[in-house]
Amino acid sequence: MCAFEGDPDMAAIEESFPRGGARKIHKLEKSYQQSIEHDNLFDISSEEQSIKRKKNQKGPAKTKKLKTEKRESGKSVKEKFEILSVESLCEGMRILGCVKEVNELELVVSLPNGLQGFVQVTEICDAYTRKLNEQVVQEEPLKDLLRLPELFSPGMLVRCVVSSVSITERGKRSVKLSLNPRNVNRVLSAEALKPGMLLTGTVSSLEDHGYVMDIGVAGTRAFLPLQKAQKYMRQKNKGAKLKVGQYLHCVIEEVKGNGGVASLSVEQSEISAAIATREQNWSLNNLLPGLVVKAEVQKVTQFGLTLNFLTFFTGLVDFMHLDPKKVGTYFSNQAVRACILCVHPRTRAVRLSLRPIFLQPGRPLTRLSCQHVGAVMKDVPVQGFFNKAGATFRLKDGALAYARLSHLSDSKNAFRPEAFKPGNTHKCRIIDYSQMDELALLSLRTSVIEAQYLKYHDIKTGAVVKGSVLSIRPFGMLVKVGEQMRGLVPATHLADVLLKNPEKKYHIGDKVKCRVLLCDPEAKRLIMTLKKTLVISKLPIIACYEDAKPGLQTHGVIHRARDYGCIVRFYNDVQGLVPKHELSAQYVPDPEKVFYTGQVVKVAVVNCEPAKERMLLSFKLLSDPEPKSESVGHGRKKEKDVGVGQLVDVKVLEKTKDGLQVTVLPHNIPAFLPTPHLSDHVANGPLLHHWLQAGDVLHRVLCLSQSERQLLLCRKPALVSSVEGGQDPKSFSEIQPGMLLIGFVKSIKDYGVFIQFPSGLSGLAPKAIMSDKFVTNPSDHFVEGQTVVAQVTNVDEEKQRMLLSLRLSDCRLGGPESTSLLLLSQCLEELQGVRSLMSGRDSVLVQTLAEMTPGMVLDLVVQEVSEDGCVVFCGGPVPDLVLRASRYHRAGQEVESGQKKKAVILNVDMLGLEVHVSLRKELVNRKAQKLKKGSTHQATVQHLEPCFAVASLMETGHLVAFSLASHLNDTFRFDSEKLQVGQGVCLVLKTTEPGVTGLLLAVEGPAARRVLRQPRKSSETADEDEEGDPALAVGPRKKHALAIGDVVTGTVKSVKPTRVVVTLGDGVIGCVHASHILDDVPEGATPTATLRVGKTVTARVIGGRDVKTFAFLPVSHPRFIRTVPELSVRPSELQKDGYTVLNTHSASPVEKIQQYQTGQTVTCFLKKYNVVKKWLEVDVTPDIRGRIPLLLTSLSFKVLKHPDKKFQIGQALRATVVGPDSSKAFLCLSLIGPHKLEKGEVAMGRVVKVTPGKGLTVAFPFGRTGTVSIFHVSDSYSERPLEDFIPQKVVRCYVLSTAGHVLTLSLRSSRTNPETKSKVEDPEISSMRDVKEGQLLRGYVRSVEPSGVLLGLGPSVEGLALFSHVSRCGLPRRDLYSKYLPEGRLLTARVLRLNPSENLVELSFLPGDTGQPDVLSVSPELLLQKQKEEVGAKERDKMGEKKRSQKRTEKNQEGLEEGELPSKEQVGAKRSGKRERPDSGEAQESVNKRQKKAGPPEDDSGVEVYYREGEEETEVLLKGTLTKPADAPRLRLSSGFLWDVGLDTLTPALPPRRESSDSEEDEEPHHATKRKSKKERELEKQKAEKELSRIEEDLRDPGRQPASADDFDRLVLSSPNSSILWLQYMAFHLQATEIEKARAVAERALKTISFREEQEKLNVWVALLNLENMYGSPESLSKVFERAVQYNEPLKVFLHLADIYAKSEKFQEAGELYNRMLKRFRQEKAVWIKYGAFLLRRGQAGASHRVLQRALECLPAKEHLDTITKFAQLEFRLGDAERARAIFENVLSTYPKRTDIWSVYIDMTIKHGSQKEVRDIFERVIHLSLAPKKMKFFFKRYLDYEKQHGTEKDVRAVKAKALEYVEAKSSALED
Repeated sequence: MCAFEGDPDMAAIEESFPRGGARKIHKLEKSYQQSIEHDNLFDISSEEQSIKRKKNQKGPAKTKKLKTEKRESGKSVKEKFEILSVESLCEGMRILGCVKEVNELELVVSLPNGLQGFVQVTEICDAYTRKLNEQVVQEEPLKDLLRLPELFSPGMLVRCVVSSVSITERGKRSVKLSLNPRNVNRVLSAEALKPGMLLTGTVSSLEDHGYVMDIGVAGTRAFLPLQKAQKYMRQKNKGAKLKVGQYLHCVIEEVKGNGGVASLSVEQSEISAAIATREQNWSLNNLLPGLVVKAEVQKVTQFGLTLNFLTFFTGLVDFMHLDPKKVGTYFSNQAVRACILCVHPRTRAVRLSLRPIFLQPGRPLTRLSCQHVGAVMKDVPVQGFFNKAGATFRLKDGALAYARLSHLSDSKNAFRPEAFKPGNTHKCRIIDYSQMDELALLSLRTSVIEAQYLKYHDIKTGAVVKGSVLSIRPFGMLVKVGEQMRGLVPATHLADVLLKNPEKKYHIGDKVKCRVLLCDPEAKRLIMTLKKTLVISKLPIIACYEDAKPGLQTHGVIHRARDYGCIVRFYNDVQGLVPKHELSAQYVPDPEKVFYTGQVVKVAVVNCEPAKERMLLSFKLLSDPEPKSESVGHGRKKEKDVGVGQLVDVKVLEKTKDGLQVTVLPHNIPAFLPTPHLSDHVANGPLLHHWLQAGDVLHRVLCLSQSERQLLLCRKPALVSSVEGGQDPKSFSEIQPGMLLIGFVKSIKDYGVFIQFPSGLSGLAPKAIMSDKFVTNPSDHFVEGQTVVAQVTNVDEEKQRMLLSLRLSDCRLGGPESTSLLLLSQCLEELQGVRSLMSGRDSVLVQTLAEMTPGMVLDLVVQEVSEDGCVVFCGGPVPDLVLRASRYHRAGQEVESGQKKKAVILNVDMLGLEVHVSLRKELVNRKAQKLKKGSTHQATVQHLEPCFAVASLMETGHLVAFSLASHLNDTFRFDSEKLQVGQGVCLVLKTTEPGVTGLLLAVEGPAARRVLRQPRKSSETADEDEEGDPALAVGPRKKHALAIGDVVTGTVKSVKPTRVVVTLGDGVIGCVHASHILDDVPEGATPTATLRVGKTVTARVIGGRDVKTFAFLPVSHPRFIRTVPELSVRPSELQKDGYTVLNTHSASPVEKIQQYQTGQTVTCFLKKYNVVKKWLEVDVTPDIRGRIPLLLTSLSFKVLKHPDKKFQIGQALRATVVGPDSSKAFLCLSLIGPHKLEKGEVAMGRVVKVTPGKGLTVAFPFGRTGTVSIFHVSDSYSERPLEDFIPQKVVRCYVLSTAGHVLTLSLRSSRTNPETKSKVEDPEISSMRDVKEGQLLRGYVRSVEPSGVLLGLGPSVEGLALFSHVSRCGLPRRDLYSKYLPEGRLLTARVLRLNPSENLVELSFLPGDTGQPDVLSVSPELLLQKQKEEVGAKERDKMGEKKRSQKRTEKNQEGLEEGELPSKEQVGAKRSGKRERPDSGEAQESVNKRQKKAGPPEDDSGVEVYYREGEEETEVLLKGTLTKPADAPRLRLSSGFLWDVGLDTLTPALPPRRESSDSEEDEEPHHATKRKSKKERELEKQKAEKELSRIEEDLRDPGRQPASADDFDRLVLSSPNSSILWLQYMAFHLQATEIEKARAVAERALKTISFREEQEKLNVWVALLNLENMYGSPESLSKVFERAVQYNEPLKVFLHLADIYAKSEKFQEAGELYNRMLKRFRQEKAVWIKYGAFLLRRGQAGASHRVLQRALECLPAKEHLDTITKFAQLEFRLGDAERARAIFENVLSTYPKRTDIWSVYIDMTIKHGSQKEVRDIFERVIHLSLAPKKMKFFFKRYLDYEKQHGTEKDVRAVKAKALEYVEAKSSALED
């Protein structure tokens, strides 16, 4: 497809004579072909054009076509991708926009490429306009009419149509838009409406059962049923009903009456999934913006992409609308999803966006503003320049910004395009933010950069502003005060006196200085004054009633003069009354004659009541506060200029140890700013002090106190805000108990803390009410200078004292969440300020640190690994940069100096100039996942700062910052409360996009949901998490008076596999370990099973365990009384002097395990099987733990594959001590004896590396590794010896040698299992002594040397075959040998002689010596060569005798004599099916020969094989070609092809008992070396007839297996709807590794099977998915999947693909697919259950639990019970049985009469529980009050269970209980 630009005539020519050959005109194209041509003739546009692929029309104008092509090619790619400008917009253009601002009468809409337009209130919809008119007529508001701000909110995506592009009075272009569906959807007709279409509409009216919607389609009545709108109203409309004019995205559910009636839906799930498809018959005439389409990348350029979508259309994606995360990764033919942005009505140009935010229709944009608006930046580099639109720039934080053409220079004349070459830098200012492009908008205009104000929000009331006169009107004068900002000076405020002719004083363009009277940024209303008295007044202003303090003197303007006095107006419309008696010292009888409106007066405040907005004023001035003369001393001037509580700007003079020496501007008054007063955050003060330097200016600094020596200043934001807000009492009389005040810690004493407030007042916070926690030392809780909130508890006005409380419970200012987020935001803002200070320094190192933000991934080189396990890196952007990863963040990885690693930045230490990084994979490889604001996530703490912590979300790896404090006073933590790195926390997200800080912001959820990380011993590695003992957390911990050795009595409370919890007297909880129950523990027994719940036991106290550290404390320890007593119930321990005491004096667990000697046998108890680390965790004693690596548990592969079946939790095991692990506090054990790895030992190992042609590397527990040569992989060599080995495979190894660091191993069965006495086909050859002359050996080709071929016979023994002994058919060039005998090829050789002196074995490969075919005769390349020489083979019968003999001679020379081929007997044996060693090669050959009959030969090598008639041997040769290494790589199928569609296994296409294709050679006479006799020809004819009759018999046999493509074709013709036949046909091709043919069969099947057979079709789709998953690419799989979803029920296809991923161990893809399903099918119970099962199989129990919670939030209430039950069953089968029981118990406590749940619970417990647990449940059930029929069912089940598992006594007991129930029921009935 091509797009035309420029000449419309050329476009028309191209339309008639298109490029690219003939193509029929599609029926969809005809409808609008004429309109395109007409438009192109009369509307010339430089826009790129998007037209359907050109129609093929005949015509002779070839020369014109060439000229057009030339002109087309001349257009630059850049011009083609020119971005939108205002000039390119035209009336009728349909475009997608985003609501930017909502005003009362208009919407401001952000458009793509930085444009914006306006929507008038009358352009919403017709029904809304009618309501507005009705309201105007009635002259009162209508109740059911919503205002625009109630209908629209910023961020909403809207479909607009350009109604006009006009030029304003100031020469600016203004774009008027319309949202009216009548205009937007005008291009649609009623007939064009199809189900699934995504449209926008507005509510037209409210009906009983729903809403009539206006979708703007003539002749269509659209209706939104109430049930379809309920969810939307609940989620998006706060439960309120929809109102007229409400703008909605809706999907057409159903169309009736040829488009006359359309039923709509506003379900968000349906809207988000809506995709425009070809079936909906979209055309360029009616294509709408906002539609999501599937597209394919056609062309990739540096300026954007060309996409092909909806089959026939092409569109452009400019660089602004590429997916930011995928920029640079797009490629041709890539499948993408895109959103249509705009459609040009004349050129039909379509622009699209690939940004993810647009691909979910109906969802608003989230990022609506840029925090840097107004910032001026220097040296910003140009990224790209666009002639008609503007230029793009790259900001310092890497973000892209855009400046429109009009903002690139001050005027058109001053504009120079050459100044905007990429790389050129400019000074610019951020003036706005484009929501549609997520770009900052810049301006390079000098006037904008130097502008005092940029937005109305920047202008404060009372500010003096400069402007220029725009126009003079009767009501006043308009003044321009900035770009896009105008203010009004009312007529009364043009001068101190009223002007009759203001135009004489002011002229348009005059510069004026005004003072702001009122500024309303929301309404963009700015009122100013030009009254000189007000402009130059130095008196304080009154901007609110709170400012009016009694005695305050100020200037005001008389608003009205009445007989009762004058009303004086101040700023912000604040006004007060001057009563008649306060007008003057003398009586004024008529104020209206003395004073006039607009008069400037000086007044004094007498009294003010802010609550009532009443103020009394006086013209009788009390005293003049201003200095009488200017000769006042300098000291008085200082006092006047800077008062306590005043905000000033200061300039840093110099830094001292304690703070900054500054001068107050503008009078340069010296002052001091202490370091603690630089920030509210204690840690940020020193940081700011370090980076501020002389000359820096600080704004809004508060004057705290004034003395003769100097001023004391404060820059704490909290104190500044309290002073500005008037929340700072000036005297003790204003202070009342209960008031909350913000101050700072002045000094700390032993008895309390003194707090000072900004006004200078201070108070004492005594120790008792300083904190809610116990205070030992006040300095532990607070530091001097710290900002605090204090509550006044007591005031003594006489003594000028007050007592304060600093307790959090008393001093809450707001919710902990909001306060925490505010503190975090302030802290990060200050750190960002420090970065900007650093970026201005000269040091490259400092500048680099300033640019680094958390979350950046760096490629680093390891410099060193320190003793404490930390890793120091180099290789950052600057050589001197120090990057460090802690031991925890090393994540257990083995690192060496010089090694390259990827690391993610966690934090930048701006004081120590270090960067903290992490190597943890979950952080480096973050997942791209959409996050939701307000969502709750589990996270792991990764880094701790004094004020905040950095954590990572467990699901995605995103870095999140959260505040450690929830209040200014919240600074003290007990050790148990302090967070640790690696600890789990629960976070609530507050932002979803990382800002300039690189971190998401969050607040911590409940502290109860923290997951404690175990305190690490110094010897443990940081990446191994140990779980605390759950038994220790049982019940409340009470003090006890027990001592070691005491005998106690208690009741068994609960029984765990390795522990029993016992309740002692006074509610004290004790524990009995499994090792302290029996004296002699039999192997395999579970000691804890001997104790029952409720049993009374006598025990002896042998130790006490600390709850926090899990250590056993000595009895002398002060915390011993709060420990959990460790008990023993062993009979020997209960004897008077026979008890032992646990070792509590060892310094560490490492010392405790030193008492065990290597080789010692111990009894241990299985605690759990660690799936991730692959070891068994066991307890030897209560305080000694052990680990048994999986490889040391057994020598049986069966046990290693399913250890959970062999070993039960709590089971006693006899283990051998391998040795204490020096680095960990664990005992290393083995169940298979000492793990010595000495010569002759057999051990289990894991393959870690497969080296092709060499062998394997095997790893053993404890770090030992060994190598296996390819000669020791098996007792029988094969072509691909390493094919069955993959990393992590478990292998049984025999140690051949331990010399050196690496072991030498063998996997031969004769070594590892000598007792099996298996046949050794290829003996071991370790030296020349193992080789004998004349011996026949096999080996692998090592290389081709100049003298011959080198063959490896053993790991260290090689043999040489001279070229004369390689083959009887010599090759013309020696270098061809390496081609035909590649390295690794398996050959058979005869030993000719041994040469021990040269360590050489001479070999021969000749067939005469080996009895094998010639090594070169079976090479496919040589076969090809021979075939080329024998092209004329079919004409041999016409050749003379001489020619035939010559040909035979050539054949003999090439080594193809009959003597070298397998004998006739061998061929016969193979033909009759008697194969000694059938292999895949032979089966493949038979398949190929059968296919020869149906069509051309198809073998893997890609070589056409010409069969020679009459020469059977060629077939045998061909068998060899298919198994030689020169073949192309093939796929090996060992047992057919599994499809997972209900067929357990499919019968693979096996060769038949006899080969039918043999008859092929017999049908024509053989060309023997001599002419055959008549008798021989007759015999051959009879033989051929017999063969034909045999074939016919086979075909008639109904039980015959299909053996060729022909057979399958016949079968599928007879049963075209049988998916099993089609799948067998596919498997047949797959066994021949013909993937394309298998695909073709699947496509045939999909076309052939009837559309009614949905399940049969689904089977084929699943088979095709399986095929693509195994042999295709991710792209091909994705395409098949998308098609399958379209043609089948989507949920089934999704579930099948998830199963396919899981079974092929593509767990990441499966997880991503499940996440897609949870979004799309969140109402489907099956999806949640399948996902839960998937997670449990992966061992992710925690994630599965969270999925259950999410499922209950999303699913309807009626599905909850069933879902919970299903999850409980999954827990029983795949997870934690204890948790499953808890779920069932919880459900049954709520629904005790649900017999179905009881029944399932019983079934699960029978399968997975003990007999006692089953009987307990039966006992509970039979005592329920249920219907007799149900009770009979449970009694019968109980009886059956006891008959199967119990004794005769148990059976009688059940019968007795049943009889008792019947009797009780009968007596109740009688009563």
